[in-house]
Amino acid sequence: MIRVLLVDDQPLIRSGFRALLDLEDDVEVVAEAADGAECLALVRKHLPDVALVDIQMPVMDGIEATRRIAADPDLADVHVVMLTNYGMDEYVFDALRAGAAGFLVKDILPEDFLHSVRVAARGDALLAPAVTRTLIDRYVSQPPPAFTSGGLEQLTDRERETVALAAGGLSNDEIARRLVISPATAKTHINRAMSKLHARDRAQLVVFAYESGLVTPRGA
Repeated sequence: MIRVLLVDDQPLIRSGFRALLDLEDDVEVVAEAADGAECLALVRKHLPDVALVDIQMPVMDGIEATRRIAADPDLADVHVVMLTNYGMDEYVFDALRAGAAGFLVKDILPEDFLHSVRVAARGDALLAPAVTRTLIDRYVSQPPPAFTSGGLEQLTDRERETVALAAGGLSNDEIARRLVISPATAKTHINRAMSKLHARDRAQLVVFAYESGLVTPRGA
């Protein structure tokens, strides 16, 4: 059973998502919250698999709530997916840097929404290749100068190559074809890189790759 927490200050948005989720046999909505502070309290109480969190909310916004969830070792298994009104909300990159596993647009198709919840519950990042490339083009061309995650020097040459391709928006299957390795081997390289970089998920690998200078945006 996939346990989901819904966090949005608009009751209509929450009720719409809940109506979809309640129809699924393998999904349970454990609670709802209307702001980031309430989100934190309910995450600690229920330990959901997935927290669907709006970016802009009163009291505490979704990015700060995500940052606090990501910083708590006891909440390491909670996958935060940010909800946004726009495909490329100006806060999306900040959300990924804070520790979000990805993001969803609120007008997403129902079948895509349900698929995304299951993807997030598995621990996979919700960053489709096209979305990743757009994110890179619009938000990573001028990354913050401070890079504090460290650890890139610990990566092997193949791990660096794999991370660079992931940062370019390639899936494990596409990385495998590019490097002439199996998808399982590509996934192993990604997982080892995540461990060495202390990244929660694949989404943070994209952030790390660009902030560290491992890869640079096109046109930079």
